[in-house]
Amino acid sequence: MRNTKYERIANEHKADENRIGNAIIAFISGGVIGMLGEIIIEVLLGFGINRTEAIPIMIVIFIFIASLGTALGFFDNLVTKFKCGLLIPITGFAHAMTSSCLDYKNEGPIYGLGSNMFKLTGSVILYGIVSAYIFGTIRYIIGGM
Repeated sequence: MRNTKYERIANEHKADENRIGNAIIAFISGGVIGMLGEIIIEVLLGFGINRTEAIPIMIVIFIFIASLGTALGFFDNLVTKFKCGLLIPITGFAHAMTSSCLDYKNEGPIYGLGSNMFKLTGSVILYGIVSAYIFGTIRYIIGGM
């Protein structure tokens, strides 16, 4: 099949995307996630937990909710509706790890979970560490001058 014929067939079957609408939905849903995070932090502050301890607790709560939603099967439906507003925060990272674990759970704990848990998130961890090292070194050099 020639490339032009393939492109014509692919364009006929390609889903229409509304980029502006998707961006607005993602912006609003991401803002709602941020607002929920602040509400959780304020509730934790009400229990006498200081802010530096409340932030990691809030993150763990979001990770748990996203992982549980992925395991129960409704997180993908939420992502379809709310777009990247749910995937960009830490919930997307948790979803990627949990879905990899669920996909390979039948292969056992070593060849399944252990080998494939970081399949989707390994590059995020790698480049996060490398960029933190580079920017930390730059900050140290600039701060030391």
